[in-house]
Amino acid sequence: MSKPSASDQTRASSASQPDDGQPVGPEPASYELAVDELERLIQSMEAGQLPLDQLLASYQRGAELLKFCRSRLQVVEQQVQALEGGEMRPWGEA
Repeated sequence: MSKPSASDQTRASSASQPDDGQPVGPEPASYELAVDELERLIQSMEAGQLPLDQLLASYQRGAELLKFCRSRLQVVEQQVQALEGGEMRPWGEA
């Protein structure tokens, strides 16, 4: 067996951690799953045990998840506004 060359290792690590604006992972199936994954990422990043490359990939994934969550919340807010006739009221107010 031959040992992988440095260029092979570089290609392998860059394939799993793109820095060209491409998604790092698949889009979550739901808002709740995105929040769960984001919480796990934050915990692993705060533990301080990740190598730099993995830390960067985690940060990129976290940014994607945050964007997904914000867009879902915006959609829900628009739906609530439509149901309330365009007028937003604080929660619990009848």
